[in-house]
Formats: sequence, structure tokens, C-alpha cells
Amino acid sequence: MDWKTFARHGRKIADWGAGYHETLRDRPVRARTKPGEIFGQLPATPPETGEDMAAILEDFEKIVMPGLTHWQHPRFFAYFPANAAPPSMLAEFLTTVIAPQCMLWQTSPAATEMETRMILWLRDALGLPGDVTGAIQDSASTATLAAVLTMRECALNFKGKEEGLFGQTPLRIYCSDEVHSSIDRAIWFSGIGQDNLVRIPTQGPLRGMDPAALRKAVEADLAAGLRPAGIVACTGGTSTGACDDIDAVADVAQDHGLYLHVDAAWAGSAMICPEFRTLWQGIERADSVVFNPHKWLGAQFDCSVQFVRDSEALIHTLAIRPEYLLTHGADGITNYSEWSIPLGRRFRALKIWFLLRSYGLEGLRTRLRNHVAWSQALCDRLGAEPDIEIVTPPVLSLFTFRYRPAGVAEDDLDALNQRLVDTINDDGRIYLTQTLVGGAKAIRFQAGQFDCTEEDVALAFDVITEIARKEL
Repeated sequence: MDWKTFARHGRKIADWGAGYHETLRDRPVRARTKPGEIFGQLPATPPETGEDMAAILEDFEKIVMPGLTHWQHPRFFAYFPANAAPPSMLAEFLTTVIAPQCMLWQTSPAATEMETRMILWLRDALGLPGDVTGAIQDSASTATLAAVLTMRECALNFKGKEEGLFGQTPLRIYCSDEVHSSIDRAIWFSGIGQDNLVRIPTQGPLRGMDPAALRKAVEADLAAGLRPAGIVACTGGTSTGACDDIDAVADVAQDHGLYLHVDAAWAGSAMICPEFRTLWQGIERADSVVFNPHKWLGAQFDCSVQFVRDSEALIHTLAIRPEYLLTHGADGITNYSEWSIPLGRRFRALKIWFLLRSYGLEGLRTRLRNHVAWSQALCDRLGAEPDIEIVTPPVLSLFTFRYRPAGVAEDDLDALNQRLVDTINDDGRIYLTQTLVGGAKAIRFQAGQFDCTEEDVALAFDVITEIARKEL
């Protein structure tokens, strides 16, 4: 393909993209294809000769589009948003066109220095202390793994990389049942092992881990000759929005010299609004914090920020410096590959720069505040219905509920609520997910898609009540 052809098709794709977003409300949110349907339309062997781009784009429309769930749909109320605001898309397009490899300062000085500045912008926007630094990772899963590896190395005096864990006193990591499954995976991949992830019971309306139980578990492990290494707390847990008491957890961490990591992947974005910061009071005491601008702030996936109080501990854990990666003749530079698990790095800072300049913090705050208000209003409306029970009240824009019609046996409610979720999602107007709260099925609702309106959220009430009462 020559560059004139590239430009012609690029303009077509840009026009197609604008039309796609302008008509998203006319599409069902979730894909309706059956398993194997897309696979069956793709040839068993690759072509021997090149094909025209027009034919490829035609097949994209015919084969690919029917098999996509539309994460940018304004009525995507499932999981958490994976937003892509238009300025962020344009930045991503530029990054794709230039295709820089940003692993070292010398391989892309602008990417490195812009990343440093964007970390400082976001740090200040979230109200974090002035001595906090950080890096842009691909996802919260990677940032959490980096944090757990740092916990491991701090506990082993940075000898784990060389000596391994064989023959070592078992390390212990503490968290509640409300943390994301990425914490479990980080424990596996770090070599610490699932059996050494200690689950602390939760308490209170925010379902945070019990600090007294945490302290007792740490002290019991010390008495048993085990080696406590760190704590993973959460602000805005995935299932119900659970928030740990960061200050109380930090007291335990401080008293026993444990590394404290806070997963605020979704809810961290809300902290650009000062009134929501009570949910992570004490965050300045955490050793590391992760939040995802690619969720609620609108940055194109993937874009996760890991803040750290002691960058040297992270670098000591992850850095490797063969001769071919050294930059000679330049002092005081930052090589962000030493802050990350992958060596290769994309120019993710550019989309944050475009996004923040296009909307400003106040424009983003307005969006988040609207989502919270609209979701809480929907919760109030549903809670006023005689056959709907609010299981967990809103944490920001996330709440859970349960359909409980008169005359249905308690043992049948789980199956009934799963059938309600499935029927709603098959209907296509909105998209929800289920969870378990206290072992019982509940239905999750969260508002956070970038172009969501008050009318979109209000429609969820109509769809939920209509389907519950007419089709089940």
C-alpha cells in the first residue's frame, strides 16, 4: 500500500468511525453471534497474494462488526467502562502512525518527558502528595504485579530475583475478598503462591477489610514463623465498589513494615472530584496506587497509571541494564522500561495530554459527577419498587440490586435473577452483569460510559422493570 492509498482509506475510516459513534444507540449493546460463527466465516488458510483494502473493509463490516460487543455504547452498564473519548482516539491514531518504541529516553525523548509531566498532572489532579512519582503501565493487572514483585523484593532485601523463593520462609500477602482477580494472578506469577494470599473478613457499609482482623492475621503469621510482606487494599472493588479504610490499614502496614498497595483502578478517576476523596482517606500513606485513565477518564485503552512513593524500590525490583540499553553521555534521565515489566513501551502519555487539554479537569469532573448522580437516582427509583431489593447501595456510580417478586421461594431467586440478567442482555437495549454478594446472586449496575446521558440511565429503569414483569 502506498501512502496516497493509505490517506484515502484513512479518511474513509475516520468518517466511518464518526458515523459509528453517532448511531451506536441504534445497535444492540452486546454481540448476538453464536460461538464459532465468526471463526467459521474466516478462511482456513491465509491468502497467497494481497487483496484490495476495499474488499478487506467490506469483510470487516460483514464478518467482524456483528461479533463485537459495543463497549462505547452509551447504555453499556456492565463491568466498568473502557472509554475512548474522541481526542484520545486522535492521539492514538497519531501514535499508531508514528509507531515509536518508547522504552528508553533516547529512543523517544518526547514520550519519556511527556510521561513524566502527565504523571505530575494526574498526581496533582487526584490530590496526591507532591513527592509521589509514577509511570504509565498497560493495565492495572500489570501495575499490581509490579507492586507485588516489589513487596516480595522489599521483604527479601532485594535478593529474590537472584536467589528465588526456593527454601525461603513463605511470604504472606493480605487482602479482602473484594479485591480484583488480578491480585490472585499477581500472587501466582510472583511465585508467592495462592496459599499465601490471606483473605481478611470485611465489615461495614463499604465492605472494607476489618483492620483488627488484619492485625491479628499478621501477628499470627509472625508467631508461626512466616514472613508478612505486603497488603493489597482496594478503593472501589469490582463486585460492589468495596472500599477499605486506607488509614486504618496503613496503621497495620506501618507498625509491621509492610508494603501497602491500593487498587483504585475504576474509582481512582473519581478522585479528581475533591468531594469523593473521603473514599480513600489516608491514600498518601500507600506505597503504591494504581488507577486506570482508560476507564472513567476517557483515555483510549490501554492506559493505567501506577503511582509510587519510593521509585527506587520499584526500579530496583524491575530494572535490568545490559550495555545495549544504556544511554551514555546523558545524566539524570528516566528510562521508563525500568519501571515496567515489559521492555517495550507505547507512547501512552500522548492520549492523556490530548484528553486533559481538550476537556480540562472541570469538564471531566462534570461528567463523573453526572454519572454518580444519575446512577444514584436510578438506585432510588428501583429501590422504591416493591419487588426490587437494593443489595448494596451506590459507591459512586455502582450499586447492586435483586429482583424479589412475591411468592418466589428463596432458593429460586438466584436462578431467577440470572435469567433476568440474561434476558435483559439478549434484549439488547442495555447491558448488565451479575455478581455474588454474601453468596447470593445480585445484579450490578454502573454508569460511566463517556457519552452516557441522563436519558440513557433512566431507560435502564424501564428495561429492567418491563422485562422482569413481562418476560420472566
